[in-house]
Amino acid sequence: MTRDVKEIFIGDATPPAPAALAAKVRTLAPSMTRSMQRVAEAVAQDPAGCAALTVTGLAELTGTSEATVVRTARLLGYPGYRDLRLALAGLAAQQQSGRAPAVTADIAVDDPIADVVAKLAYDEQQTLADTAAALDTVQLGAAVTALAQARRVDIYGVGASSLVGQDLAQKLLRIGLIAHAHTDPHLAVTNAVQLRSGDAAVAITHSGSTGDVIEPLRVAFDRGATTIAITGRPDGPVSQYADHILTTSTARESELRPAAMSSRTSQLLVVDCLFIGVAQHTYETAAPALAASYEALAHRHSPRTR
Repeated sequence: MTRDVKEIFIGDATPPAPAALAAKVRTLAPSMTRSMQRVAEAVAQDPAGCAALTVTGLAELTGTSEATVVRTARLLGYPGYRDLRLALAGLAAQQQSGRAPAVTADIAVDDPIADVVAKLAYDEQQTLADTAAALDTVQLGAAVTALAQARRVDIYGVGASSLVGQDLAQKLLRIGLIAHAHTDPHLAVTNAVQLRSGDAAVAITHSGSTGDVIEPLRVAFDRGATTIAITGRPDGPVSQYADHILTTSTARESELRPAAMSSRTSQLLVVDCLFIGVAQHTYETAAPALAASYEALAHRHSPRTR
């Protein structure tokens, strides 16, 4: 028996904290209409100024309508415009107490290597902070429980996300769980067919629309496995087949660093959070398993005697 495909209502979730607002804008803006993007960009760039505006005032400022302003507020996670204004006021107060340095990740082809290091370091720091601020800890806790109790864990990812999937699999294996990362889309589907209730499946896709990742997750969902999506687009197609959605932020794209690369930093943070959570839940078995894996590899890290 298959489960019904879920409908995702982002506005029904707990409103994000003020610090998470900028992260939500960066994450969701690419999937918005152009008029909604204007509203989102305005509130992110000038939270203090927009907090002082009525819904009519913000609509006039952005050349949109009151309905568009309200829809944007709901897409960003707020029940209505009043809640968004309160978050904007909170964000403005935080910024006044300590503004972030004026550094961007717009790397030019002729930038000195020292500038490249500084820009990337700041950009990755911001990406991690955005992901942490926007991560739904209720969803994270539910995903941790599902993995900790799973008979078997299948992980799906392609391209840069496949590297993150392999990292999660090897982490879970070292604490005694049965976990497999699938990068071949055909093998992913044929393995997903074998899943059932009590198993778990994790899909990793920055875009939320990667067909080679969505297809095995859908099969796992239909088979009754608990499904988890790690994605930068919580409103994307992958969410239809995910019991738990973990949203990642991403650094701004540049010509030399596309989204598929910059997203890996935030995905690895989520993977680390999942791993530590599972290790905590299964500590009595995880700790000895991890110690055994260290011991098994210890001789490979010692100088060899002739």
